[in-house]
Amino acid sequence: MKILHMHFGLDGGAERFFVNLVQGFAERGAEQRFVTRPGRIWHDEIAALGPIIESHYRRLSPMTPILTWRVHRMIKEWGPQVIMAWMSRSSRLVPDYPGAVKLTRLGDYPRHLKHFRHNDLIVANAPGIAEACQALGWTRPLHIISNFAREVTPVPVTRAAYDTPEDAFLICGVGRFIRRKGFDTLIQAASQVPDAWLWLVGEGETRREMEAQVAELRLSDRTRFLGWVEEPMHILAAADVFVMPSRHEPLGNVILESWKAQVPVISTRSEGPSWFATDGKDSLLVEIDDVAGMANAIKRVQTEAGLAEVLVAGGAETLAAQFTREAVLDRYFDIFNGTY
Repeated sequence: MKILHMHFGLDGGAERFFVNLVQGFAERGAEQRFVTRPGRIWHDEIAALGPIIESHYRRLSPMTPILTWRVHRMIKEWGPQVIMAWMSRSSRLVPDYPGAVKLTRLGDYPRHLKHFRHNDLIVANAPGIAEACQALGWTRPLHIISNFAREVTPVPVTRAAYDTPEDAFLICGVGRFIRRKGFDTLIQAASQVPDAWLWLVGEGETRREMEAQVAELRLSDRTRFLGWVEEPMHILAAADVFVMPSRHEPLGNVILESWKAQVPVISTRSEGPSWFATDGKDSLLVEIDDVAGMANAIKRVQTEAGLAEVLVAGGAETLAAQFTREAVLDRYFDIFNGTY
């Protein structure tokens, strides 16, 4: 099975899953090639799986016609059986090539369908995204195939590595530092939990604002900015609770990673968690931007006897029932083999 991937994402949870999935394809014998942005922190992981063409693929760049020519020539010479675009932007590169199954994998809501004209089908990782495609007028095949957590055995990092007391109640947040991820609300909520410590894993455009907010709330002594880390599950495993404060979250892959790391989960009722998480069973769900509700949920995990254990057990159950690696790979290969 020859699979060409076109992925112009940045560095975050969606990209970690991309690496997870293509590694799974490789284990099943797929021969793969890639078109990506240059300078990605996950470059070496996919370079081990096949050749990479690198480009920023900007609409008005003089290099875009050259990239299009290179990719189309490679397709004709190599003859992939699958051409898989990741998100709407990459779909512009998908040619009208009859020799391959052509699909776009969507992990967020599209604004329009004009880039998908050569696609045979769309794969969405959550029902809300599929419904959005249908509302925009998509009538060709549409499948929902979600994510799975990385095949990693979580090993908690030592808290001393980040100058954090071993007996502290530790809150962890993971993701790209942008407004829609809601880290400002998590920082506010953490400030309302006496003596709690906060680890923030990621990078992004709002980092300076977050650092200023931490200082203003006098949390600097109890907050650590860890930056991007190679394997977040080892960080999550060291925490007492993971909180996803997103204002918009199509899926929320880090919740799956937290369940695998056996850490209690608190999340806003954003799109993805509202679909697959169950309040009181595998997580505590709070309203978007509800700082007081988030703080109270954190305090419940901290003080309510047995609650953390209930949420950890429920998370493991949901993970096993809905998000297994083998089931996800099986679904993709059914599509690749034309049984869609």
